Amino acid sequence: MDNQNTFKLENTNNNIQVPGMALRSNAGLPIPSKTNKRAIFFIDANNWYHNVKKYHNPSEIDITKLVKILAETKDYQVKEVRFYASVPSIEDGAETYYNHIAYLDSLQKKGVTVITRKLQKLSNKEILKRKQATIDDLDLCENCKPLIEAHFLDLTDIKRKEKGIDVWIAVDMLRLSTIENDCDVCVLISGDADFVPALDIVKQHKIEILTAMVPLGYSGELRRKFEYFIVKETTLLRCLRDYKGRTAK
Repeated sequence: MDNQNTFKLENTNNNIQVPGMALRSNAGLPIPSKTNKRAIFFIDANNWYHNVKKYHNPSEIDITKLVKILAETKDYQVKEVRFYASVPSIEDGAETYYNHIAYLDSLQKKGVTVITRKLQKLSNKEILKRKQATIDDLDLCENCKPLIEAHFLDLTDIKRKEKGIDVWIAVDMLRLSTIENDCDVCVLISGDADFVPALDIVKQHKIEILTAMVPLGYSGELRRKFEYFIVKETTLLRCLRDYKGRTAK
């Protein structure tokens, strides 16, 4: 840990203001108190990517700008930013692979700790099982269900799965906060409810929890149980690598 670069906030004369931060019903946060607590940011890159792409090209978003917004809003001292990402195979396309590697390299140059694992292909049995589960969740009538089953041939989003990324994040949150006492706050940038059990344990050890995500794909359970920050499109715009005064749709 000692030889890792620590992410440091850049000085700026134009602090980014987050709309509606004083209203819990708006952004999920109360009026911020001045605490200067040590915070480690845990970023679930896959969840971030799949949720943000509904609004913008994720590659245009500078995740360190969002970290800056959250840290300044809550007056957190950024101890470390950890970015957990799956890496595609070069066999799936050299351009996609090298663009992904270049993006991760750019984060490391900013002092972000990047943790990667390879994507693992699902077996045919797993694909069929997930297809059937998706069909069952649709609650179709007896006449429609056979028709859908007969033609429901391709689900591209489930042909690959991350190999242990979410487990790795959960273990690191527990290790760094409750065992090594490296932080006073765990900030999770993810909308995945699978993290709730780990966050419950962290909270039991009197470690502050904050989660953040765009509205679509943000677990209601996360927002009910922990302090949260809804990343609105206006906030995403301010996280663009090249803002250029763009406005929300």
